[in-house]
Amino acid sequence: MSIKSFAAKIFARYTVSKTQKWSSQPIKTQEKVFQELIKKAASTKFGQDHHFDKIENPAQFARQVPVRDYEELKGYITRVVDGESDILWPGKPIYFAKTSGTTSGAKYIPITHESMPTHIKAARNAILSYIAETGNADFVDGKMIFLQGSPTLDEKNGIKLGRLSGIVAHYVPGYLQKNRLPSWETNCIDNWEDKVEAIVAETTSEDLRVISGIPSWVQMYFERLQAKNGQKVGKIFPNFNLFIYGGVNYEPYRKKFETLIGRRVDSIELFPASEGFFAYQDTQKENGMLLLLDSGIFYEFIIADQFFETDAKRLTIGEVELGVNYVMIISTTVGLWAYNVGDTIQFTSNSPYRIIVTGRIKHFISAFGEHVIGNEVERAIALAGAGFDAEVTEFSVAPQINPVEGLPYHEWFIEFEKEPKNLNAFAEAIDNALQDQNSYYKDLITGKVLQTLKISLVKRGGFNDYMRSQGKLGGQNKLPRLANDRKIADALPISDF
Repeated sequence: MSIKSFAAKIFARYTVSKTQKWSSQPIKTQEKVFQELIKKAASTKFGQDHHFDKIENPAQFARQVPVRDYEELKGYITRVVDGESDILWPGKPIYFAKTSGTTSGAKYIPITHESMPTHIKAARNAILSYIAETGNADFVDGKMIFLQGSPTLDEKNGIKLGRLSGIVAHYVPGYLQKNRLPSWETNCIDNWEDKVEAIVAETTSEDLRVISGIPSWVQMYFERLQAKNGQKVGKIFPNFNLFIYGGVNYEPYRKKFETLIGRRVDSIELFPASEGFFAYQDTQKENGMLLLLDSGIFYEFIIADQFFETDAKRLTIGEVELGVNYVMIISTTVGLWAYNVGDTIQFTSNSPYRIIVTGRIKHFISAFGEHVIGNEVERAIALAGAGFDAEVTEFSVAPQINPVEGLPYHEWFIEFEKEPKNLNAFAEAIDNALQDQNSYYKDLITGKVLQTLKISLVKRGGFNDYMRSQGKLGGQNKLPRLANDRKIADALPISDF
C-alpha cells in the first residue's frame, strides 16, 4: 500500500464520520441552512421584494416566494448577467454556468464564492465514501480520466462563463493533477468527435483506473478504444475498476458497458447540476444517493402528480414519504429561490435521506393519461434486456396518436448494438415490465385504449447523428428518454430492415 492510498483511507474515514453527523440530523441541518440563506440574502433586491426580513420559517417562505423556473426568474437573472450587484445574492457571482435552454436559448446560472466549493467537496466526498466502505484506494496511484466540457472560459461583463464541467476543471486539487487525464490541450478541443479521438490516442497506453463521465459519451469513448486496439477496455486498462457517472441512469447502459469492458466494475452515481450538487451515491450496498442537506441548498418537494395544480403543497425534508414521485425545488447560495430545477425524484431511504432521479417533470408521456416517466421506461428496458441476448445502444420513446391502422401506441425508437433474435418478444417483455410499474398504462392496454408498444429500429449511429444535427453531440448534453410529442421521433433515421 502506498503512502497516498494509506492517507486516502484515513481521510475517507474522517470524512464519512463528519457526513454521518449532519445526515443523522436532517431536519435540524435543513433548518440551519434555511435560516442562513434568508439572513444572508435579506438585503438583496430579491430579498427586499419578497420581504425576507419578515420570513421566519419555511411556511412563511412558501407563502411569500412562489415556485419559479428559469424563465420566471429571468428578470432577476438578466440584471445579474448585466453586471448588477446584490440582486439575487450579495455581491456578484464569480462564474456563470452556461447551459442549453429550451425556450430562451442559453441559460446563465450564477456560481458564487459560497457555492463553488460545494461542487468540489461533493465529488471528493463521493469517492471518499467509496474508499471508506470498500477499502479500495489503490486507484489513487493510477490515472483518472474525466470526460467533460472544455475548460476554456469566455467572459460576460467581467465574469467568466462556460460549461459547469469546464469551470470545475479549474478546481481539480493539486494532488490529483498529475494523475488526471486527458491533458489540458485535449480537454480544450471543442468538437466532440475530434476530442474523443484525441483522448483515445492520449490514454491507450496509460494505467487508467478511474473513468468518469455521462454514460452515453463514455460509451462512445469505449467503442473508439476497442476499434483502435482490437481489445476489450478491461484488457487495455487492466486496473480499471471504478466508473463514476451522472446525468443519466446507468442501468440501460450497464449490459453494453460490461460487454465493452469485458467484466463488471464498481460504479458511483453523482447528481450534479449547474444549479448545485445535490446528491451522490454514498454506499454500494443500498439503492439511491445521499441527498446533500448541508451544502447551502434548502430543499422543498411537491408531489409530481399535483405539481401543475394551483397552490400545490410544498413539503420540507421531514414531511416526505418513501416511493413518492416529487418535483425538487431548491433555494441556494447562488440566489435561486424556490427554483424548479425540473428533476423529479423519489426517496429510497429516510435514515439517511437517499434519492433516485426518476425523470424530468417536462419529460413524460401522458398523451392518454398514463403519465409514464423516465425511471419507468429505463427500468422496463433494463428488465427486458436481462432476459434477452441483446445490447441497446440508445433509445427514446414517443406516443403514436394517429397510426395508419389500429389503436394508438407508444413507439420505442431503439438503436441496437446487438438485436434480439425475436424483436416482438423483446417488445412484449418491455411492455409487460412497463405495465407492472404503471397501473394507468396497464389499464389503457387492458381497456383497449392503447395497443402494446411497437419498436422502430434506429440506424447505427442514428442517435448521434440526431444530436449532431442539433449541435448537442458530446459534452454534458443528454438525449431525452421521453417526449409527449414527436419532434425527436420524426427526426430520427429509421432502419429499413
